[in-house]
Amino acid sequence: MTMDDQIILKNAETLTRELEWLHRLINERLSLYFQQHTSSGSLQHITPPDLSEDESNYAVFVNEHQLNFAERMVLIMAVCPHVRPELLDGFFARNSTYDKPFTEFGGYLGKSHKGLLPTGETALFLFGGADVKLRLLIQYIFSGDYLFATRNVIYLESVDKNEPKWSSRLMISKEYLDYFTHGNLLKPDFSPDFPARYTETRMEWEDLVLPPATARQVAEIRDWLQHGEAIMGDPQLGKMLKPGYKCLFYGPPGTGKTLTASLLGKVTGRDVYKIDLSLMVSKYIGETEKNMAKVFDQASHQDWILFFDEADALFGNRTEAKSANDRFANQEVAYLLQRIEDFPGVAILASNLKDNIDTAFSRRFQSCIQFPLPGKNEREQLWQQSFSKQYPLSEEVNLAEVAEKYPLSGGLMMNVIRYCTLMTVKNNEKNISPRYLETGIRREMEKEGVLLI
Repeated sequence: MTMDDQIILKNAETLTRELEWLHRLINERLSLYFQQHTSSGSLQHITPPDLSEDESNYAVFVNEHQLNFAERMVLIMAVCPHVRPELLDGFFARNSTYDKPFTEFGGYLGKSHKGLLPTGETALFLFGGADVKLRLLIQYIFSGDYLFATRNVIYLESVDKNEPKWSSRLMISKEYLDYFTHGNLLKPDFSPDFPARYTETRMEWEDLVLPPATARQVAEIRDWLQHGEAIMGDPQLGKMLKPGYKCLFYGPPGTGKTLTASLLGKVTGRDVYKIDLSLMVSKYIGETEKNMAKVFDQASHQDWILFFDEADALFGNRTEAKSANDRFANQEVAYLLQRIEDFPGVAILASNLKDNIDTAFSRRFQSCIQFPLPGKNEREQLWQQSFSKQYPLSEEVNLAEVAEKYPLSGGLMMNVIRYCTLMTVKNNEKNISPRYLETGIRREMEKEGVLLI
């Protein structure tokens, strides 16, 4: 049996015990309800399983966050449709007087799923029945600043704004469902509902080649990531300084802005999430507030670095409000500007030109760092460190001359190396010949509109 199999079996054993507890709660609640007790009665006497010595993923989460009775009940209810959906079938009982499902049970049928999909109403009913006091007492579980929301564990799926909040479906995130069952806490997937993409690099900090002035400023961000918490913990400074660090990276494409953000995360042990603002403007305008709230809430509590690419698209000079659409778009921009300003972590905005960013916002950056095209020395260093030892450059090539003659960005240089190496492997050669290098450079320069004679 593999280690993965052992993890799955341990998780299954714990979930089975927790689901049996949920089943007892459901049976007790329905029994109390149909006997028409004047008070819903508390279910607290049905004690949950003891997980104090349990090492499964589910138990570790419960113990680490010291979940109470109601919190555990809501959590396992969210898991239930994915593992033991039949346990919720009791809520399918119909009200014979009105020939309809019981409104107070909540839940609904999915498009393919034949079992009941619980809603917020289902959770409130299970805990409190018709007792308004008990129902109100657990509503904090679904608030935006509670653990379940900030860590994207469970949430209420949005419904039509004219419908009651508690008719929203009770959801568990794909990441935590996989963690509780198979043991892997996945990164959130990019989607319209979560418009941020996890980004990483296999390169190391030592591989980063930047002009000296740019490197010094980037090192300041790294220093803040490593020591900022101590500064904000100072009683005097903590009340005067605004939390977080906001920075603008500006410069032509291919000059290392995204790579630098990824390496800042790697060297400080933080996840980096990239948000393509041009995509949001073109596809998701009107959904910005709802979708970005999920990103900001998780980033704030999990210490992510947020990297806003193509920042010009949304953070540039705002449109004059000539129509209702313009006013709405400006409201979306204002929301994002405010969330970034209030973000307690590191937020990096990337732009091709510094002047494209609204000056009213750029004044709020702690630093504005230019990423220029690499100079001769940086180009030579990039060429030297980038060719594979398995497919080295021919000794006939003078890299100092190549670096001085061709003002390529780092991104374009990588395209050249890719082409050179491919031609070398294809033709079963050991060294990259000068003709491959020249052809690769010519191709990239022509793409940039520069014709070489």
